[in-house]
Amino acid sequence: MSNVTQILHAIAHGDPHAASQLLPVVYDELRQLAAQRLAHETPGQTLQPTALVHEAYLRLVGEAEELHWDNRGHFFAAAAEAMRRILVENARRKQAVKHGGGTRRVPLEEFHRVTESPEDLLDLDEALTRFAAEEPDKARLVQLRFFAGLSTPDAAAALGISVATAERWWTYARAWLYSALQGEKKSSAP
Repeated sequence: MSNVTQILHAIAHGDPHAASQLLPVVYDELRQLAAQRLAHETPGQTLQPTALVHEAYLRLVGEAEELHWDNRGHFFAAAAEAMRRILVENARRKQAVKHGGGTRRVPLEEFHRVTESPEDLLDLDEALTRFAAEEPDKARLVQLRFFAGLSTPDAAAALGISVATAERWWTYARAWLYSALQGEKKSSAP
């Protein structure tokens, strides 16, 4: 049993000091995952990997009724979900009129480059929510791969499936989400 799993079991059994022991053990890995995810965000992103990790961690250990993780993989899946929610909330906040919603920042040196926008992230979140209703396990794989930045083998290990199964699920999920997102774009076109 890994050190992380031991600490998670201590948290689940009510050890008041276990939560404070968890962050130092998982911090570097969570920060690396956050940095990988934020690398895919638009230029000018104000959310930094450290802030994303801290916010996700506070959400994970701040809700006492949800401090029950079975193992390391379960914890990182919960962290991926927390990061997803934070990024989606950030995208929604940026769409608010008082935060410049409706306008798009285009750096002069990159005016020709197409970048991911908050609208794109919200569309993806909406499609992923629909996908999760139909295929919850495959949606968890997408969260781990896209939002947490895990590799296929790492995501497969976190979900307890084979790498071959994870690759099949990833191919299916990408095709499903691409089709759903293309359908949204066609239906919203004038």
